[in-house]
This record gives sequence, structure tokens and C-alpha cells, in this order.
Amino acid sequence: MTNPSPSAAGPLAGVRVIELGQLIAGPFCGKTLADFGAEVVKIEPPGKGDPLRKWRLLKNGNSVWWEVQSRNKQSVTLDLTQREGQDVLRLLVKEADVLIENFRPGKMEEWGLGYEDLKKLNPRLVMARISGYGQNGPYRDRPGFGIIAESMGGLRYLTAEPGRVPVRVGVSIGDTLAALHGVIGILMALYHRDACGGTGQVIDIALYESVFNCMESLLPEYSAFNVVREAAGSALPGIVPSNAYPCKDGWILIGGNGDGIFKRLMKAIGRDDYAASPDMAGNDGRVKRVADIDGAITAWTQSQKKANALDILAAHDVPSGAIYSVADIAADAQYRARDMILNITTRDGYAVDVPGIVPKLSATPGGIRSTAPRLGEDTVAVLEQAGLKPETLADLRAKGVI
Repeated sequence: MTNPSPSAAGPLAGVRVIELGQLIAGPFCGKTLADFGAEVVKIEPPGKGDPLRKWRLLKNGNSVWWEVQSRNKQSVTLDLTQREGQDVLRLLVKEADVLIENFRPGKMEEWGLGYEDLKKLNPRLVMARISGYGQNGPYRDRPGFGIIAESMGGLRYLTAEPGRVPVRVGVSIGDTLAALHGVIGILMALYHRDACGGTGQVIDIALYESVFNCMESLLPEYSAFNVVREAAGSALPGIVPSNAYPCKDGWILIGGNGDGIFKRLMKAIGRDDYAASPDMAGNDGRVKRVADIDGAITAWTQSQKKANALDILAAHDVPSGAIYSVADIAADAQYRARDMILNITTRDGYAVDVPGIVPKLSATPGGIRSTAPRLGEDTVAVLEQAGLKPETLADLRAKGVI
């Protein structure tokens, strides 16, 4: 893809979204809706806009991350700390389907923009509220970032080699998980409203809960057996074999934990004795022999180069793969075949690769209809459409409201 496709309406065409969020969680939620056709109006503070515009690597003074996070959106500048700005937002809310915000709990109420206030203007409004700890509870007023959510949600405790300091995943996974839970909640709320005769409602998304929701058997194992799962590096304790293994020129990952897969893996590495062993036929038996199994696999991988080992494993239908850097991703034929790397031309006129659209819908696919906007470039058009007259807009601009 080289240019946006305005004709790609998407399944959410006609859904009007106001995005008040900044940085990652709220904007990623808005981006996902926008990718599938929602009309997303991003509200930014006048002057500097969303801080993400200046995060990480900049080109022509703007973050290239911004080109991903804010595609398909319109940018409207609005100072919500001023009464006139709050009044303008109320005007926009009257015609909106969804409002996304990721302020600290209580801030919207402080401005007179809480859900109880806004639903009087628009009973059909769906309001997604993303915060560190949720809208209630003893921690609600604490500042919450993704890294703290990953820690409190149980993830950071496990991301380490045994006995070493836990490390971060490398991206803001807590924010992104919260954003995706927000998307799920918004879609369910819209379905309830439109297909089931319901009204609008609040979706309360806490970052730490979004992480915790993905922690698999962590809690029931503790509840039933008083077992605290500990960090295990690249292995997955209790599921054997599943680990990273060293080759002559680097590491590969092998997931041989299915019963049939395990037999094929053992034959691939020349350990027919393990493949035929009744004691290793099921996962419960393999867990007891994990050191022996990992040792046998390691002995084989250390004799191979990565590419050769992966070819052999693929020939035996064993799940395996290299550990990709972004350079590997950019060169990979599978990514290209599924349009997961798209080349766009930004508003500033330079070409850049960006991630494609996920998930893939057969009948109503998402798409990039417009590239990320310049700060405030849609303010006049959006507010005129909402009914504000040119003289009113001029007055608001003079006061620094827009």
C-alpha cells in the first residue's frame, strides 16, 4: 500500500468517537476503532498537542510513532481547563456515540464532564474510562502507568531469569492491553445499545486488571495449591518442552509441548527413544523429565545453525521460529503477504512503513483512510459542522480555547 484509501469505509462507519486520551492507552483504543471506519475526533490541548507527538524518534520534528497511533483521526485543539472549552466538548458529545478518556479518576467530574453530566446531553453515549486502577477502590486516585500495571497485574514478577531482576517486556504492553479491553467493551456496549434496545453506559478499564486478565492459571494455581509461580526465563513451567534453545549462531524457540508434536520433535533430533517412551507420552510425565528433555534438545540445537535447525523442525511439523528483530520483521515474506507492513506518505511528505491492520475481516476490512493529522488541522471544520459560527471560532481562538 502506498496511499490511504478513502473508500475503505470499514464496519464501524458512522460511529462517532471523541478521543480525549493522550499517549498510549486511550489513543490506541481510538486508533483501533478508527482503523475499522469509526470517525474519531482527537481532542488535543492547544499549543503542544498530545505529548506522543514528541516521543522517541522524530522526523521533521514529529514522532514517527504518531503516524501509527493517530492515523485515520481528526485533530481538534481544545483547552478543557477553560469553561468555553468544556462547553464546546458538550456540544460535540450531543452527536457522539463514544467518548474515550484516560484522565485520572475525578478529573472529568471536576470539569463538569462526568458521565452523569454527559448522559443528560446524550443518553446513548458510551463512555470508555481508562485509568491505572479504575474508577473506585482505595487506589483510584494514584497515578497509574503501564509499567506499574504490569507489575501489579503479576506480569513483571515473571519476566526474568530465576534469581535476577525482573525486566520489562520492551513495549508498553500494560497500556496496549488496557486499550484492547477498552475496544472490546466499547463494541459490546454499542451492540447492547443498538441491537438490544439499551442505552449508553460506562466502561471502566483499569490498566492493572487488563494485565491480570491475561495471566492464565496464575491465581487458581495459588488458590488450589498455594503455588506462587516464579520467574523461569524463557521456559514455560509445567508445559514441556517449550523454551529457547542455543544454536551455533544464535537462539531459536521451540514449542514441542503437544503429545504428537513431542514425538515428532524427538524424531527430528534423533531421540527416538524419548519419542517411544511411555513415561514421556503425556505432559505430566514430561514435566518430571524436563531437565533431560531440554538437555537433549540443547545438545542437538548446539550442533546446528539456526536456519538448518528450523528447516529440519519445519519438515517434521514442529512449531519453531527465530527470535525476530524489527529488521527481520521488515524483511519477512509472511508479513508482506498479509499486508502487515504498509508504506504511507505522511502529511510532511516523507514515506514510512507502518504496521498493517489487525484483525483481518473478510467482508468489511479495516484500512488507512487518512494519515495522522497535524495539530488542530480539523478544528474549524469539525466545530463548524457542530454548529459554531466563524465569529465564535475567532473569539475562542483569541482566548486560547482552540
